Amino acid sequence: MPLRKPAVAGQFYPSDPSELSRLIDSCYTHPLGPGRTSPAPAADAGTVAVVSPHAGYIYSGPVAAHSYLHVSSMRKPDTIVVVAPNHYGMGSGVSTFSDGEWETPLGRMRVDAASAARLVETCDLVTVDADAHRLEHSLEVQLPFLQRIYGDSVPLLPVSMLFQDIDTSIALSKGLVKVLRGRKAVLVASSDLTHYEPAAAAMKKDSALIKQVLDMDLNGFYSTLERLDVSACGYGAIATVMQTAAALGLGKAELLKHATSGDAQGDNLQVVGYAALRFV
Repeated sequence: MPLRKPAVAGQFYPSDPSELSRLIDSCYTHPLGPGRTSPAPAADAGTVAVVSPHAGYIYSGPVAAHSYLHVSSMRKPDTIVVVAPNHYGMGSGVSTFSDGEWETPLGRMRVDAASAARLVETCDLVTVDADAHRLEHSLEVQLPFLQRIYGDSVPLLPVSMLFQDIDTSIALSKGLVKVLRGRKAVLVASSDLTHYEPAAAAMKKDSALIKQVLDMDLNGFYSTLERLDVSACGYGAIATVMQTAAALGLGKAELLKHATSGDAQGDNLQVVGYAALRFV
């Protein structure tokens, strides 16, 4: 059984389990966080879908907590799907794991092998490729937040996107819909937004891109991304989850929080943008 060891524990988040748990809990009550840790009302939908950032927790954790407070409304999903970008260019264009476990300081999440096999079967673009995931942080940093909610009781379907063009997002979404229809699922798109620009410029670009998500406008999303040169790293993940959520009955998007690394750390000269969104 393959074991995917953590690549960024001790860097993006603490490697000590107790310290990590305390930091995650503090993200909820941080001034940029949702202000509470109690679960949201139970979700009626079969799918809970969000967009969550993936920087170091001291920068983006409080924004991510808005998404995970909504995730907690799904009491016991059948599976958790995290769609994330491939920053390192390793492995295949769209990849998953076949089986095994993903480890963090909070424990091990088993791979949803049946869902992974079904996704590979239904989407020709998806292959099994552990190398694509080996160094990647964007999916890993979502897992401790999920484990803090569910422990290790819910299996994980990890999806890494090296190719993030519109055609790939459409094809991947169609595959995910076939895998998830009729099941209770948590669906997470992992993405940061504008990178290393002054705060005012980053917020302006981000807001224009977020508007396309709120309008559920796939073509407008990709057009805005290109026209404004928005350096969102997980745009394909956002597009995929947006389409998948809509096909599964979640046709409306809501912005929960939009902030930057400057809001968290005080340096507004070169920031990274973060947004928490949900689909309802």
